[in-house]
Amino acid sequence: MKSSGQASELEIPAAELKQAAVLMAILVAIQLALLLLLFSSAPSKVPAYLGFAPGRAGTPGAWVLAALFTAVYVRSAAAISYVRLYLSRIDMLKCLALVAAVLAGVVEEVVFRKLVMDALMDRGFGPVVQVLASALAFGLAHAVWGLRSLAAGLNAVLSTTLLGAALAIVYLAADRSLAPCVAAHVLITALIEPGLILAAIADRLGVWRERRQP
Repeated sequence: MKSSGQASELEIPAAELKQAAVLMAILVAIQLALLLLLFSSAPSKVPAYLGFAPGRAGTPGAWVLAALFTAVYVRSAAAISYVRLYLSRIDMLKCLALVAAVLAGVVEEVVFRKLVMDALMDRGFGPVVQVLASALAFGLAHAVWGLRSLAAGLNAVLSTTLLGAALAIVYLAADRSLAPCVAAHVLITALIEPGLILAAIADRLGVWRERRQP
C-alpha cells in the first residue's frame, strides 16, 4: 500500500471494497427505517419541518457558519488518504455513500439537533447545555467505530463530538431551523465517505491522524 501522501495511487483490495459496500448498505437500511419511523405520519410536512420552506431556512449567518464548519471538517478528514481518494472518485460505492449522506443528514440532524435540543429547551435548559448535550450524544452515537479498534473509536467520538457542537451552534444561529445543519451534514458525509469507512476497515484510523501501516 502506498503512503498516505499518495492517495491517487492507493490500491484498495476488493475484499475491503465489498465489506464497505455491505456496511454502507446496512447503514442505509437503518437510516431509511428511522426516516420512515420519524415521518410516516405526515410526509408532506417534512420539507417545512426541516426548514426547506419559504421563511424557515434560517439566517444568513447560520449558513455562513455551516459552510465554514463544513470546509474545516472536510479539510481535516482529508488528511486521511482514503478520504482524499474518494473526494472526487465516482463509482458505485460513492453513489451508495451519497444515498447514505442524504439519509444520515436528515435523520441525525432531526434526532441530535431538533429533538434533543428542543426537548432540553422545553425543560428550561439554556443554550450551553443544549449544545453540550447535542454534541456528546452525537459523539457517543459514533462510538460504534470502536468495534474496529480503540483508536478508531476514539477518533470517531472526538471528531463527531466537535462536529456535533458545531452543528448545534448552527442550529441556534439559524433560529432553530434545521436546513443549514442538514445541508452541512449531507455535504460533509457525501465528501468524506466512503473513504472514512474504508480507512476504518483497513485499520488506518488513529487518534487525530492516519495510522501508518508497515
